Amino acid sequence: MKETVIIAGFGGQGVLSMGKILAYAGVMQGMEVSWMPAYGPEMRGGTANVTVIMGDRPVSSPIAHEFDSAVILNQQSMDKFEPMVRAGGVLIYDTNGITRHPVRTDIEVWAMDATGEAARRGMTRMFNTMVLGGFLTVRPVVSSESVVEGLRRSLPERAQKSIPANEEAMRAGAEMIERVV
Repeated sequence: MKETVIIAGFGGQGVLSMGKILAYAGVMQGMEVSWMPAYGPEMRGGTANVTVIMGDRPVSSPIAHEFDSAVILNQQSMDKFEPMVRAGGVLIYDTNGITRHPVRTDIEVWAMDATGEAARRGMTRMFNTMVLGGFLTVRPVVSSESVVEGLRRSLPERAQKSIPANEEAMRAGAEMIERVV
């Protein structure tokens, strides 16, 4: 088993945190894991992405040019990473801010309005775990229990009290994701 995931969007959307939580969850399940963030100097508002590779064998390189799954949170990332999803792979995107929807027919495409739903629920800070919940519904590469443990290990102590709200956000993301193609 091996899963190569790219999560991409703007800085401030929790892209790197989402990758870190996913990586921790893989470690909690005894997987071999690589986590490689990439972001511009702008931080908030600039582009950010993270590659997470997990599997049952050692990861030979953290660099990937083709992905099993892509989680896309802005148009620039859609333009860059849609062509890099392998045939038969999965692309999940947040519909907010997307002007050109995915066009490929050789991959599974899933959509969710996580931005809108997070705002409606007053959970904008949990947007990324909402998206993660949608991703894990489509690609259950790790268990939700491992994700909660990943949250415990990756969130600073002052944010530990937000874990129940993050669990709720993951459930909401799991319920709202819809297959497009």
